[in-house]
Amino acid sequence: MATETDHTADAGQPPAEGDYPEAPVSRKKRNIILLVIALVFALAGIGWYLLDTLVLSTRVITDDAYVQGDQVNVSAQINATVTAINVEDTEPVKRGQVLITLDDSDTRNALDQAAGQLAQAVRRYRQQRAQAVQLDAATVTARAQFERARDEYQRRKPLLAQRAASKEEVDSARRQFNAAQAQLEQAQAQARAAHALIDGNDVWHDPGVLQARAAYRNAWLAQQRTQVIAPVDGFVASRQVQLGQSVQAGQPLLTVVPLHDLWVEANFKETQLGRVRIGQAATVTTDFYGSDVVYHGHVAGLSAGTGAAFSLLPAQNATGNWIKVVQRVPVRITLDDDTLESHPLRMGLSTYTRIELNDNADGPMLAEAPRVRPPQHTEVFEARQQQADAAAMAIIRDNAGELLTDAADSATP
Repeated sequence: MATETDHTADAGQPPAEGDYPEAPVSRKKRNIILLVIALVFALAGIGWYLLDTLVLSTRVITDDAYVQGDQVNVSAQINATVTAINVEDTEPVKRGQVLITLDDSDTRNALDQAAGQLAQAVRRYRQQRAQAVQLDAATVTARAQFERARDEYQRRKPLLAQRAASKEEVDSARRQFNAAQAQLEQAQAQARAAHALIDGNDVWHDPGVLQARAAYRNAWLAQQRTQVIAPVDGFVASRQVQLGQSVQAGQPLLTVVPLHDLWVEANFKETQLGRVRIGQAATVTTDFYGSDVVYHGHVAGLSAGTGAAFSLLPAQNATGNWIKVVQRVPVRITLDDDTLESHPLRMGLSTYTRIELNDNADGPMLAEAPRVRPPQHTEVFEARQQQADAAAMAIIRDNAGELLTDAADSATP
């Protein structure tokens, strides 16, 4: 009876957890899920390996890169007062364009004085030439008088022994001979002194003319420097000068930025630079235009040191308080001109720079030869020097007169 009751009670209770056998379908589904997860991780590992081997290991990328360019500081070359300002910030300028005009009252007076001194120096040289010719003629006359007095004395001297001439006559002839000899020596000395000033040079190379010519060139250049010109093509930035301001020689007035000649300074980690070589291709994008505009260029060179090495207060790593920090080395990326013309950049813009390491992998890490030509050059100041020379030579020609009829003196220096 009790046994039946117990069985009846047991039959009314639910079976304990785990008493049911696991369904074959559930176990198979779990195995498939685990296999898929393992396959996903395996494919991800293979993909990452292929990405690192085929892509990431062939390039280095940094966003610590900025657009750099030349900042041409335009300064005053003389002390003067500003009378006109012809440009403002953001305006384009051309090489040789007059940017600022200075007061030229003092320089104009100095130029007139220098022109007069140069003309006077040329005329003084002409006078010295004429004096030399005159003294040469005087020497010939003195020599003739000397020879006549000598002959007269030599004729009268034997007559004294024969009593054909008095002693007084012979003494007078001797005195005239001595006087003629002295006059000849004096004329010869004067001629030599005159020739010492002109021999070995012409009007172009006379020391007095050269000195006056140099003074005139300086005055002419000072007059031209009252017009401050742009040494390069570019855009005006950071104008500091004001109208009526008294400026000093060497004082910065404004800055001209040539936006057609920009580059990127990319600061790569030292761990990224082991395979970077000069000449490797590089691509640059900016937030200014977005990723749709890609600038192409190449590695122009690597800096000679890290940024910390050239800082105002370089790191003192030997003090004992040392923490290893991965350093960065600036890499100069030269950009193609075509992209810069169609999409101009501005200095200081941040960029994303990528260098293709497989390109020119055997190239040099450092430049092997100096540059054949200077990276920057302007002819505007050379033109002024040539114009000053031409103006000085014109004054010399106007005052040289008959000297230029001589082939030797007509040749320009």
